[in-house]
Amino acid sequence: MLFASIDIGSNAVRLYFANVFEIDGIPKAEKASLIRIPLRLGEDVFNTGSISEQRVYNLLKTMNAFKLLIDVYKPVDYIACATSAMREASNNKAIIESIRNASGIDVRVIDGIEEARILCASNNILIEKKYHVAMYIDVGGGSTEISVIKDGVLLASNSFQLGTIRILSAKAHAEEWENLKTWLDQFKNDFGKIYLIGSGGNINKLSKLYSTQPDSSLSYHHLKKGLKELSSLTLQERITDMGMRPDRADVIIPAAEIFIYIMKNTKTDYVFVPRIGLGDGLIYTVYKRYKERGNVNEEE
Repeated sequence: MLFASIDIGSNAVRLYFANVFEIDGIPKAEKASLIRIPLRLGEDVFNTGSISEQRVYNLLKTMNAFKLLIDVYKPVDYIACATSAMREASNNKAIIESIRNASGIDVRVIDGIEEARILCASNNILIEKKYHVAMYIDVGGGSTEISVIKDGVLLASNSFQLGTIRILSAKAHAEEWENLKTWLDQFKNDFGKIYLIGSGGNINKLSKLYSTQPDSSLSYHHLKKGLKELSSLTLQERITDMGMRPDRADVIIPAAEIFIYIMKNTKTDYVFVPRIGLGDGLIYTVYKRYKERGNVNEEE
């Protein structure tokens, strides 16, 4: 069955279609289509506190286009959520209302903790038996969400105002880095034994460029080496020589810095990169909602 999710992030807005099916009672999602529009709402919010008229206009046009695609694809259900930039924008209520009036899409602004937990909804990853603790890390434009699972049980989730656009805008405070370190310290008994799982477009790209492992995991050593190489290049060189999109070429640097900081402080040698993101978690969330309503035949 086809489901869809809309993720209004600080860097980009994404419409994701995925087919969901069950194997032995466990839902699996298979990507059907992904449309990504780099609106960069966070550039406005983290500098001025609100989203500008031009970006609101672009967002409304994008949401109208997304609704037309949803009408054509006809998913059985869909969900739309907004994250860091929208929840911090002083004009967010007016924007959400404008989206509803223009496209008929109801957008829910979720807080950082819920965002972290939604990411964990896609927890179908086989974790090696030697690891008891898994740490999911999603680095976005406005924030970094982390969830910790032990023996299949969610232990803790948190959100930190350390995102790529926020860092590029010089709006990430030193205290927040300390807050992150302090929060991570509660798991120090497991340091060196944590199965780190990274999500988001930047870690996906870093893995593609620098991973030497067959499972796409990326070592701390190779990630640091990659950051050094990318930092030595100009923005234009990252675009022309490394084949990056313009909206990826700048944010990939702070994203690497965040992952390196977490890996260093948790004494982790590798981060596993399964190519998942908030959109995947939203797909599982809407599928669960659909199933709870009794719409799914258990034999499917």
